[in-house]
Amino acid sequence: MDLQTRKIEFVQEFLKLQSEEVISQFENLLKKKSKKEQSIKPMSIAELNSRIDKSENDFKTGKFKTSTQLLAKYK
Repeated sequence: MDLQTRKIEFVQEFLKLQSEEVISQFENLLKKKSKKEQSIKPMSIAELNSRIDKSENDFKTGKFKTSTQLLAKYK
């Protein structure tokens, strides 16, 4: 089923709802999702390159943990 079909089916089911509480829950969910999407901003090329440089420097100076160390921490 493609996305457009899923949206149409969702809207049709939504229109059948009679519970004001359920509709309020959907409204809140939609607002939260919209805010999250608005708050995500892509990194600029300069920021990306800066993070790469810092990561490479951290690796060279031994400021990193291996996957084994991380797994041991959370066991």
